[in-house]
Amino acid sequence: MSSPTLYSIAQVCRKIGVSPRTVRYYEELSLLPGVRRRNGGRRVYGPDEIERLRFIQRLKQMGLSLQEIGDLNAIYAIRGSTQAMLEKLRELLRQHLSDVEAKIRDLQTLRSEMASYVDRVDRRIEDLQGREKEKRYANRRS
Repeated sequence: MSSPTLYSIAQVCRKIGVSPRTVRYYEELSLLPGVRRRNGGRRVYGPDEIERLRFIQRLKQMGLSLQEIGDLNAIYAIRGSTQAMLEKLRELLRQHLSDVEAKIRDLQTLRSEMASYVDRVDRRIEDLQGREKEKRYANRRS
């Protein structure tokens, strides 16, 4: 049986698209526990760590904070239960989904207000241009 491929922090960063500082920070926050080190103290990462980093990135993209991600890790570590962690994740995602839907409604309202304002500005510009033409015409007649 072959051992899994291990990657340096630079290789992991290229694969995942994060900085070395970010990876080390996740480790400091215990979001990435159990990182192995080579004899010289250099960190090495296997497939499990890479998958966890991808999972963290996906959760961040969905709007979860590092604190919330840490809470999920803690639930999993304490209870050792995927179900408990998934139930908490569902709760967090539902709340974030509700927040996103509220933001979308706000943005739609803002879009409508902006479009209306642009229309008013356009009409004002047309009005001013019309007055300018009238002035020029009147000056020519005099």
